[in-house]
Amino acid sequence: MKAHEIMTKNVLSVNQNTSAKQAVEMMAKNDIGALIVQMEGPTFGIFTQRDLLARVVAEGKDLENTRIKDVMTESVKCAQAYDSVDDVLRVMYEENVRYLPVMDKRKLVGIISTADLFKYTFRSSEAYKEEVL
Repeated sequence: MKAHEIMTKNVLSVNQNTSAKQAVEMMAKNDIGALIVQMEGPTFGIFTQRDLLARVVAEGKDLENTRIKDVMTESVKCAQAYDSVDDVLRVMYEENVRYLPVMDKRKLVGIISTADLFKYTFRSSEAYKEEVL
């Protein structure tokens, strides 16, 4: 199984100047734990629940006056669309991340979360059970 087969294709993003409050509201409304942050040039960042807790809440920053560019994760590891799920899992484990953007060459095409990996694992085990029975 390949990354593109288990990823979430509809990736939500925000501009780097978006307030943390707007980003959190968007995450809550869409029931997601991460947003891609659009930056100048070909690069991007990611803002996750972990960033919110560690860089906003724990530091007592004001949600309305804090810009995402100041609290996001800038150095983002990515998977390629045709990476194996095992490779994706290894990277997420080694990097201790819960979200991994997926690229097809230089284009962002999706994101994989730990929830996506759980779904894949569950479906694989259910399929295995059916074959055995």
